[in-house]
Amino acid sequence: MKTIALLAASLLCAVATHATAGNVGFTEIRVSNGADKPLVVGVWYPTEAPVKPEPLELFSQTVAVGAAPSGQHLPLIVMSHGTGGSYGEHYDTALALAEAGFVVAAVAHTGDTHDDISRNTRLADRAAQIHRLIDYMLSEWPAHGQIDPQRIGMFGFSSGGFTTLVSIGGVPDLSTLPAHWRAHPDYFDSQLVKHAGIPTSIPNPPASTWIHDPRIKAAVVAAPALGFTFGREGLKDITVPIQLWRAEDDHILPNPDYAEAVRIALPRPAEFHLVQGADHFDFLAPCSDALAHAAPQICTSRPGFDRKAFHQTFNREVVRFFEETLG
Repeated sequence: MKTIALLAASLLCAVATHATAGNVGFTEIRVSNGADKPLVVGVWYPTEAPVKPEPLELFSQTVAVGAAPSGQHLPLIVMSHGTGGSYGEHYDTALALAEAGFVVAAVAHTGDTHDDISRNTRLADRAAQIHRLIDYMLSEWPAHGQIDPQRIGMFGFSSGGFTTLVSIGGVPDLSTLPAHWRAHPDYFDSQLVKHAGIPTSIPNPPASTWIHDPRIKAAVVAAPALGFTFGREGLKDITVPIQLWRAEDDHILPNPDYAEAVRIALPRPAEFHLVQGADHFDFLAPCSDALAHAAPQICTSRPGFDRKAFHQTFNREVVRFFEETLG
């Protein structure tokens, strides 16, 4: 009878553990950033609290808002979004990582969001904001003691991919930009600077302008903007493992000046993924009906491409990569 009772208790414990395994907590925080505006950040993390559908921008996610994080020695992933984006635009990837035991902190880059593009050409600001975010998560976040400071990764898409390359040691040469703009006046970045009124001749800032963070031990880079500005010299100091993604039919950052330019110039081969039939915005989370109505330009895939099915693979591969590289 005692053996049966112990077995029953063990089964109940196993059932209870299974019922809460993979639950995700979520909170939006404000991170002080010196004299600048506080950074707005979304944080996903493992929790044992019950979850339910909650709104996030024009999405819905199943999370426990404000719940206590669970676990110790948790790896941290910081996220950087694309130009004019938001911290929630990769929420499904953040959820997948948190379900697997990661803490994920995604920043809304000040002045480069969907509701404020006043600073979207101030590229150096982005890596500095990532550096500040890591400082905060390791020392000021209420559950900072549960994070392992030796297990930090970074995820970046588009301008966030550029930001990631800078954060892990890349130094772009901005003097290459004017020639690129003249050669490709119809490209997205050329149109962006034209509307911003940036001079056609610009000095290259000193290398010290770009903030690197050696605490980042691995990186996922999807469709990186301005990839051609780095070259072998600009990427020579990058030593961390990289998972690099390119959309085959990227009309925003066409081949070969962006992801392919990075792939060729990296000092050590990246784990490279070419997504057949994908366009630039297919790296964003699959759109809700509300978002598709509000912003069809980022929600429409090419005929035959299934963004939802792709993201099942994409998220699985991102999780696997960080599990393998961060231990």
